[in-house]
Amino acid sequence: MFEWTEEQRMIRDAVRQFVEAEIAPRRDEFEFGDTPPYEVLRKLYKTFGLDVMAREQFKRRLDRPDGGGGLLGGDGEEVDPKVRANTVAMPMIPIIELCRHSPGMVTALGVSVGLTAAAIMSKGTREQQERWALDLLTLDKIGAWAITEPNSGSDAFGSMLSTARRDGDEYILNGSKTFITNGPYADTVVFICKLDEGNPPDQRKILHFVLDSGMPGFDQSPPLRKMGLHSSPTGQLFLTDVRVGRDRLLGETEEVSGGGREDAKATFSIERSGVAAMALGMIDRCLELCVQYAKERVQFGQPIGEFQLVQEKLARMEVARLNVENLLFRYIEILAHGKQPTLAEASAMKLYSSHAAVEVTLDAVQLFGGNGYMSEFHVEQLARDAKVLEIYAGTNEIQMTHIAKDLLRR
Repeated sequence: MFEWTEEQRMIRDAVRQFVEAEIAPRRDEFEFGDTPPYEVLRKLYKTFGLDVMAREQFKRRLDRPDGGGGLLGGDGEEVDPKVRANTVAMPMIPIIELCRHSPGMVTALGVSVGLTAAAIMSKGTREQQERWALDLLTLDKIGAWAITEPNSGSDAFGSMLSTARRDGDEYILNGSKTFITNGPYADTVVFICKLDEGNPPDQRKILHFVLDSGMPGFDQSPPLRKMGLHSSPTGQLFLTDVRVGRDRLLGETEEVSGGGREDAKATFSIERSGVAAMALGMIDRCLELCVQYAKERVQFGQPIGEFQLVQEKLARMEVARLNVENLLFRYIEILAHGKQPTLAEASAMKLYSSHAAVEVTLDAVQLFGGNGYMSEFHVEQLARDAKVLEIYAGTNEIQMTHIAKDLLRR
């Protein structure tokens, strides 16, 4: 069974020290101010050489004969499962540690170096990868992945109204997107829309384009106010007759750029698996704070940790922590052996982890009592931040349908 190695524990401790020194003291600034998180995330990357590693990994990938495979190897390439496991596990560590204090930063980071860069690396030509993906992977630039629209949510493709229309060798893009992570500050945006050939919307091909901020007709809104994840800027995008060449169509052909639902499923599987790492960080931090508070807070002449109902809350938090950690370990082992979790498996992972995070953070607020409702106590923020885990990357209701349909097909 997979478990954290001594090297990984040392890296975890180093990342935790960074977060506690550079991010935790500025929590109010990120949580209640308007400071974007990118400067401190770039400092994290440079401190641990993540930008250098990303550059080296990018070069190795492009140097492969097939231009693919990445760190986990390609067809016919044998990779030691321990090497695979370490490759998968290492990026989880900063996710977990950042989520102990500022889960929003993980969302901002993951959408940029994850969803946006991954879309370009999977569909883009070598020229497109060199033009846009490398700067995203090193955090030199910030990316956004734009799929959600004002009238769509779980039915992202069925309700999609954004369009691309051919105009000679170019395309004219129109539409709007909302709830877009990094939207207000993104330098590079993967814009997903339907090809309008005069056919009904439900028969239109899905295409992916890469946009740069400042293009004529492309507007990015200021950050939206929301319940939680305040350190993750969220905004709207508006396109009015944005003219683009074929060089901005991912893959530079409609056949490569298309794929729509199947590509989204693969993306969602990755995103949903990452929710478990986020949940683990939040749960771990809440448990740490609650154990400390239960020892120090005195009521009726004794620490509240002596009361059985408080002990029950702590015990349930620990069970949730172990379960989510084991789900994460299972995910690492699956990838270590060259496999991918099914959409149903990723959905189950996301469903349980997000529910556990919400339950634990709300219990933490309850354990802290009136103090837990005050913003100066960290559990209040974590409770607000946790709720979105049940909503984004597909609502938990959608996760249930994926799991149930998979069971019924067996």
